[in-house]
Amino acid sequence: MKINCIAITFLLIPLTLSAFTHLWNPIGFPDIFYDEGVYMYRAMNVLAGHGPQTNSFHDHPFFGQLFLAGTLSITGYPDSLHPKPDVHSIEMLYLVPRVLMGLLAIVDTFLIFKISEYRYSTKVAFLASILFAVMPITWLMRRILLDSILLPFLLSSIFFAIYAKNSQHKKLFTVLSGILLGTAIFTKETAFIMIPVVAILLYQNTKSRKILVLWFIPVILIPLLWPAQSITDNQFHKFVGDVLFQVHKQNNNFVNIVGNFAGYDPVLLILGITGTVYAAIKRDSMILLWIIPFVIFLASIGYVQYFYWILILPAFCIASSKFIIDRLETVKKNNQRIVTFSIIANICIFGFTMSTLLITTNISGQFEAAAYVIQNVHNSNIPKDSNNTTIISSPVYSWLFTYVYKMPDVAPDYRYLLFYPAYTEKILLISDTHFRENINAGKQLQDVYNHTFPIKKFYGGVLKYDIAEYPFTNMVPNYEGSEIEIRENK
Repeated sequence: MKINCIAITFLLIPLTLSAFTHLWNPIGFPDIFYDEGVYMYRAMNVLAGHGPQTNSFHDHPFFGQLFLAGTLSITGYPDSLHPKPDVHSIEMLYLVPRVLMGLLAIVDTFLIFKISEYRYSTKVAFLASILFAVMPITWLMRRILLDSILLPFLLSSIFFAIYAKNSQHKKLFTVLSGILLGTAIFTKETAFIMIPVVAILLYQNTKSRKILVLWFIPVILIPLLWPAQSITDNQFHKFVGDVLFQVHKQNNNFVNIVGNFAGYDPVLLILGITGTVYAAIKRDSMILLWIIPFVIFLASIGYVQYFYWILILPAFCIASSKFIIDRLETVKKNNQRIVTFSIIANICIFGFTMSTLLITTNISGQFEAAAYVIQNVHNSNIPKDSNNTTIISSPVYSWLFTYVYKMPDVAPDYRYLLFYPAYTEKILLISDTHFRENINAGKQLQDVYNHTFPIKKFYGGVLKYDIAEYPFTNMVPNYEGSEIEIRENK
């Protein structure tokens, strides 16, 4: 009984820390990123009964919007919130999906603990899950991103591949592992690079090629639903073109995103690299196949973002923990407990303190900007009403205007102007940092900016912080809500 209580305590501590760092103040930090608006727009499109695929690019598979729509619909979202045209209601509309991301991060923490426990030991599991719970860079999981959604599916697949070793139901756990990894790939195609690590783990634990073939069936078939859907909609030619476009996007430079990691969380980066080198020395196939192929993939593909690190953050935490715990095992037994407790406590306090400094901030002016537009644009529902105003913005705002507040003449994205004219002569533009960074994408965007005039500005709290001072270096990717300009033509 005493052993069970200790084991439960070992698990509850990282889960409690994770609940705080991932659920506290979810709309205060981080700001709302452009891609979050894209995925919310697609989820709301599903909730509106328009199918899994919008008319936008086939840039990613569509399980992400199905998952978001399905989970949000359980709560009666958005009608259950009784949204009003005010800041509080708009905050609540983003709060619900952000809380969902936080709950997924807690599940991730649990799975990291169980994977490490079955693969190594309870000590490694305890420290690895604490690292994931408290280290500053794990704020990335707070964003509404496909990477955040697929991570628990990937971790579950890895767990079942390991769990199958001593189970009498190897085929059942094999199929579950395959379904979960197939679902992860169906959420975002980059997860395919994780096939080798799960496959090798499964083969090591079952020693059966037949079971491995059984595992591959859902891994291959589930992601094929993506191109199959485009064929059904007679859009396969567009699907191929969009995927090729996505692959050949401008390279953001792998060195840059390594620099981003170093700026956001230098401690975990150093520990993760050290742990990976240690894994190479020990020939730890799980760590090596989890990290190295993905890093090579990131370095070679044409388009990478800082949040792509999400898929290997658990591996970095596990590798760091294994290295630290193994090194502590060499300490004399008389001092081992004291040294172990001291090191884990210091890491926990450092990470928790840095994360708390971030998650207790309120940095976005986006909610106020959205409320201003809703309160001041009174469009008629008559199609092509010449008195209406075309609202041009990023999806951060457009899904709110279109699907929640039922406002007509709202462009789904400012990039809409690159292909189609505005709905009306009157235009209201929400010019944020993301829009201004993309203004050279086409003359149409430059024209709409140059032919409109500022009528209102909103500023986010991020401007109060020195981004050269750690941990506020994490504010660098949080500038979309920092300076928002509402512009109109006359």
